[in-house]
Amino acid sequence: MKIILLGAPGSGKGTQAKLIAKTFGIPHISTGDIFRDNINRKTELGLKIQEIINAGDLAPDELTIEIVKDRLKSDDCKNGYLLDGFPRNIPQAIALDEYCAPDKVVELDIPFDIIERRLTGRRNCSACNNSYNIERIGDRTDCPFCGAKLVRRADDNVESVKERLAVYKEQTEPLIDYYLKQNKLYRIKADLPEEEVFENVKRVL
Repeated sequence: MKIILLGAPGSGKGTQAKLIAKTFGIPHISTGDIFRDNINRKTELGLKIQEIINAGDLAPDELTIEIVKDRLKSDDCKNGYLLDGFPRNIPQAIALDEYCAPDKVVELDIPFDIIERRLTGRRNCSACNNSYNIERIGDRTDCPFCGAKLVRRADDNVESVKERLAVYKEQTEPLIDYYLKQNKLYRIKADLPEEEVFENVKRVL
């Protein structure tokens, strides 16, 4: 099964993606993870992406499309994929349709005011990268899973969050109509406990 997971930053895509990938036996492909991995390893691609980020820009469509196409050639994608963070806009969606069109598109729908509260209260583990929220863990500073230090992402502040949501609304929300017209979109209410959200996701998949 070929699945796209849509949702604004903070909608719970990372959590749901892990559950979907494990349950359906398909690889979770996150363009953000691919970019971060290359940046950390200081590859040629990573250096190029870091330069783009430092300039305050997003990776150009051509570069992102080629990276995804290359990843989808891997053996683990023979039975499908779960794409998270791609496509980000209509040109990327059209390119994916021409290469390896999705079967279903799941949108995690959640009000922006809840997202703001989630993201400004988010803490990530510095070792295992698990994500938590202060609403659930309080003022705890160590990861409940592995014990490493919890950190707050530099862009998890009110100003940055509002800016990221504005970019999502402008660039990515048009994908909702694009996939609705293809009868591929399934909207899931995401301001619920993650277990309940996943039960609803499983139902449509």
